[in-house]
Amino acid sequence: MNDASWTVYLSGEIHTDWREQIIDGAKAKKLPVAFLSPVTVHEDSDDCGAVILGEEDKALWRDHKGAKVNAIRTRTLIQRADIVVVRFGEKYRQWNAAFDAGFAAAMGTPLITLRDDALTHAMKEIDGAALATATGPAQVVKLLEYVITGRLPR
Repeated sequence: MNDASWTVYLSGEIHTDWREQIIDGAKAKKLPVAFLSPVTVHEDSDDCGAVILGEEDKALWRDHKGAKVNAIRTRTLIQRADIVVVRFGEKYRQWNAAFDAGFAAAMGTPLITLRDDALTHAMKEIDGAALATATGPAQVVKLLEYVITGRLPR
């Protein structure tokens, strides 16, 4: 399957450059990978429902509307993915990332979690559903290289 193009969905934390590190690493290895992701501009993700469909009087319904609009993209792209990588950072609660991980696991899509060692206990159930748990973007690139090419990176 190393001649085929792979699709990898990159979910989770949006405040660091982990996505770019993985994308650049895959390009450097010349891996046949297309990367997909949710909207990573925080304000756009928060405001999409209200801007497109109309403002709401209560924050609950504004957030609800935005979440549903974002779910159109997220669910569609996760369903297209061959692999889902979910990054959990320490600074922010990433409920959406946990939901994406659960959605991928429920669909049977191979899941890689990416997180710091400090989150080992908090992530035990999600890591239990993952097929691999990485602690840095370079490990994700090595995982992709191995599963795509069948060759162990040295």
